[in-house]
Amino acid sequence: MNRRTFLSYPAAAATTVGLANTIAGLANAATLAPDPAPIDFKSHLPAPGSFPEKWICGSPSCMDNTDPPVHVHWYNAHTAILRQNKAYSYEAPFAPLYFGNDRILLLDEGFVQLRTDWDFRGVVDKCIDEWCARNGRDPASMELLVAFTHLHSDHYAATNQFADRPNTRYMGLTQEEMFGFWGMTNFPEQQVALDLGGREILIWGSPGHVIAEFAYYDSYTQILFTGDMFYRGRCYISFWQPWFDSMTRLIRFCDTHPVSHVMGCHVEMSKDGQDYAYGMTYQPDEAPVQMTVEQLRSSYEFAKTITKPGIYYTGTVFLCNQTRGTTTIDRNPYRYD
Repeated sequence: MNRRTFLSYPAAAATTVGLANTIAGLANAATLAPDPAPIDFKSHLPAPGSFPEKWICGSPSCMDNTDPPVHVHWYNAHTAILRQNKAYSYEAPFAPLYFGNDRILLLDEGFVQLRTDWDFRGVVDKCIDEWCARNGRDPASMELLVAFTHLHSDHYAATNQFADRPNTRYMGLTQEEMFGFWGMTNFPEQQVALDLGGREILIWGSPGHVIAEFAYYDSYTQILFTGDMFYRGRCYISFWQPWFDSMTRLIRFCDTHPVSHVMGCHVEMSKDGQDYAYGMTYQPDEAPVQMTVEQLRSSYEFAKTITKPGIYYTGTVFLCNQTRGTTTIDRNPYRYD
């Protein structure tokens, strides 16, 4: 924004010194604050961070729940993780928010549509305002990218809340628009890099839960975000071979890149490996959302032994191979292994 300032002075004051002061005053008034120093997202990696001891995870009575609709946790100074309160939706998806020098990436938008139901966009905007205040940025200057892992409504429903937000681009709701948003022409093998301004996000295809799904890797925290394809709960595998191929890509990626945590979009099980029934709105002793590369590898080795549909517990997650129609383990007609 350009500013022009007009000052009035008596004619007699227009001496050489007075004129110099006037020119200096005009220059100072017209000068905007200097740009803040860029944040270093490439040194001392992975950037340290922490997960909470316990997430907001619903309550025995949704009607009596007093927690906010979204749990906002700052993993570190430049990374926020949002988690929807299970009392507002049993899906309770997680949504990372990554800040760079030029733009911000929001992954997954929660299971709500109207801002009058609850204002997911307001929560995101508050996070952006807080980050900008800490780092000397103008919120209006930061572009927000609104994207998601895949086309299930608990991951994109609130996208419409951002439709009229200035300086915002959001992913479309077709496979073609999803691929085009990242400039991806060879799905799922192609890996693309998104520059947030010194902070790079790597993106590639990860189908199996559904056909159009992405994995995201943040080079700053070195968190590998695996969406619904692999998470602490019931990994609903609609297409076994594409899912197994996606697992192979994840393993190969971990072979060549440092990964601090593997993180999915949900938690649906307890710390001791018990399944929370489908639709539960209270998970008092849920497992942590973060997983290790070793847990990913062991689940992959377990998957190599699966030859038929069914539900299989790997010690970390439940692999629900082509059993989506029954969803809950205790009512599933397939053998439980």
